[in-house]
Amino acid sequence: MFRSTFAAACMAAAVFASVQTSPADAQPTRIQVGSLNCSLSSSVGLVVGSQRNVACIFHTDNVPDESYQGTLSRVGLDIGATSGGKIVWAVFAGTNRFMGMLNGTYVGASGEASIAVGLGANVLVGGSNNSVALQPLSIQGQFGFNIAAGVSKLYLCEQGTQCPAP
Repeated sequence: MFRSTFAAACMAAAVFASVQTSPADAQPTRIQVGSLNCSLSSSVGLVVGSQRNVACIFHTDNVPDESYQGTLSRVGLDIGATSGGKIVWAVFAGTNRFMGMLNGTYVGASGEASIAVGLGANVLVGGSNNSVALQPLSIQGQFGFNIAAGVSKLYLCEQGTQCPAP
């Protein structure tokens, strides 16, 4: 049951990723500008959604790292509880990296499953003028018992700044 649900959630995320990242005339070509490594707070699924705090480091070779903070919310099926976890995205953008480029809101498909140790997949697009993609599929590691699939929203702002309420 859990494997089939997790597989279905991952397939939904992959389909969403292919739609979101397929070339279109109006979309600029995106290049990888770095990676975003985030720590997640613990979570209790409330059947129709959940919210976690995130603390992230944006890393690019030969450039100082940038720290971000924010929230990761999910609307959809979300049942169970997990301890804090880690998640990593490849960051793609149509321009070279600039300070604060990850500030903003990202939306996309997500799914995860945990029985003791778990994995998840997240596909998110947004940021500065919707020009940044946190590319599929992020690798999420966590501990607990949880099953979740739905639409995720990630809000990021630079560490030390006052983030608006999500």
